[in-house]
Amino acid sequence: MTARQTKASAGVPEGARGAAEVTSALLGFLNEFKGFQDDLKARLQHQDERLTMLDRKTISHARPALSAAAEAEAPHQKAFDAYLRTGDDDGLRALVLEAKGMTTAVAGDGGYLVDPQTAETIRSVLRGAASIRAIANVVNVEAIAFDVLVDRTDVGSGWTDEASTITETDTPAIERISIPLHELSAMPKASQRLLDDSAFDIEGWLASRIADKFARAEAAAFVSGDGIGKPKGFLAHNKVAEDSWAWGALGYVATGAAGDFSATNPADAIVDLVYALGAGYRANATFVMNSKTAGAVRKMKDGDGRFLWSDGLASGEPARLMGYPVLIAEDMPDIGANAYAIAFGDFRAGYTIADRPDLRVLRDPFSAKPHVLFYATKRVGGDVSDFAAIKLLKFAVS
Repeated sequence: MTARQTKASAGVPEGARGAAEVTSALLGFLNEFKGFQDDLKARLQHQDERLTMLDRKTISHARPALSAAAEAEAPHQKAFDAYLRTGDDDGLRALVLEAKGMTTAVAGDGGYLVDPQTAETIRSVLRGAASIRAIANVVNVEAIAFDVLVDRTDVGSGWTDEASTITETDTPAIERISIPLHELSAMPKASQRLLDDSAFDIEGWLASRIADKFARAEAAAFVSGDGIGKPKGFLAHNKVAEDSWAWGALGYVATGAAGDFSATNPADAIVDLVYALGAGYRANATFVMNSKTAGAVRKMKDGDGRFLWSDGLASGEPARLMGYPVLIAEDMPDIGANAYAIAFGDFRAGYTIADRPDLRVLRDPFSAKPHVLFYATKRVGGDVSDFAAIKLLKFAVS
């Protein structure tokens, strides 16, 4: 302490000097605390900026939320894709263990059921293909066969009055038609190098190949299949002239000329065919023929010079013959001697297709190295369920 301070303090009371020292110390502490606060605030602000930058980097490198949601919603699709590409079936086996009642995975000894979206793609192609499936009655079954009960006679009836004796009427005759299911298979193949390419849409490729082979095989069987290991086509049944038709056979109308339409009034055969079918079936009836036959029929005119054939007015609408839709099925026979080249009927009532909804794929990397085979199978059956609902046009004299 200097001499001046000593003199000044000498004149100041002791209590006043103590208060001044405390005030000075308090001011110093407050200044230091404010500096600490400013430093802490700066540190926290810097930390927030670093966290914000990290969050942005994490978001920019993360998978989109929609992709994660889709992956969670479709675990079978991811597992099935891994099985097709590499043969890794751990994911599919896990699905079986987690939910034994699932319809999207089965034991690996017989293959695995395809992804539901892929299966629906294949079914859509089959429904849209130009085959009898497009106009027939299609049912889904879980059994090995489908039974159709057909009442082929009417219940008898009669008039009576209050005083008359009521006589017993005829009882209906019930016909049981059993449609067995047969295994339909396809075996497309791809190289392992192609499967290793992540840009290759393996499920889309597999669906298109399977659908194409299934559609062509089904279409032929529904028309002319012999029923041995395959559906029985409607043309495989017995055929009799319409005048002597009986249940169990399909009735036909002859054109009056061998292998051709009659030289005089050729359109009369088409008219006779239409009215050979019962009125109850004509409301929902469809013509079925191939392209060559359609080319000959569409040239026909009635007695007034008007074409019997008319093209669809809108996109996707079928052409019509005498007002009835025409299905172009290339598996129908060409016009020729004794050929049944045109069918006309209510196929919804007359032909039934029985489908199992499951479609399996078994991966085989050994039988065709260096390619991988995909053995795809489904079960389907088909047969005539009402012999009165379909009539045929025979290109013959009688």
